Amino acid sequence: MRNDLNQAALKHAVMQVALLNFAWFFVEFAVARHIGSVSLFADSIDFLEDTCVNFLVLVALGWSASRRASVGTLLAILLLVPAAAAAWMAWRKFQSPLPPEVFALSATGAGALVVNLYCAWLLVRLRNVAGSLSRAAFLSARNDAFANLAIIAAGGATLFWPSAWPDLAVGIGILLMNLDAAREVLIAARGEADEAA
Repeated sequence: MRNDLNQAALKHAVMQVALLNFAWFFVEFAVARHIGSVSLFADSIDFLEDTCVNFLVLVALGWSASRRASVGTLLAILLLVPAAAAAWMAWRKFQSPLPPEVFALSATGAGALVVNLYCAWLLVRLRNVAGSLSRAAFLSARNDAFANLAIIAAGGATLFWPSAWPDLAVGIGILLMNLDAAREVLIAARGEADEAA
């Protein structure tokens, strides 16, 4: 009975998180393109990836441990998508190192922080309900909140030191965080596969 309630709560939370991430992707992507921000671009792609992760979690809930482990492995691979996008944007920024517009960078990062803190709050108590699936959803929201704090800090640094480097550094940091999240989800998925076997 308790497990059924936890599954229902997770489904509800994951649906909310997916919709919020999808909506904010459009906002952040538009601002990132407009001001030429590596960190916002990487984070916007991360919002789109989080939408996919949460919809996959929603679909895979109730599956067997071995099937969930397979989806967990797929989610680990999906977590690499924003890392690749950030690397591409960072390469372009190295070639034309102009600083992004400070207010737009900080304000958009702050809005993303609010979205991600709410998503992490929804998922924190449910992160172990469905193994690697719910863990992937929670890790995505948690990591994004840290990334948003860094984006806001990059905006502050750029205000006092007009340079592309703070934005570039945060974009690369987002890339590294997604690599670590992918590793954690893959370890959890392998654990589920071992238990199923």
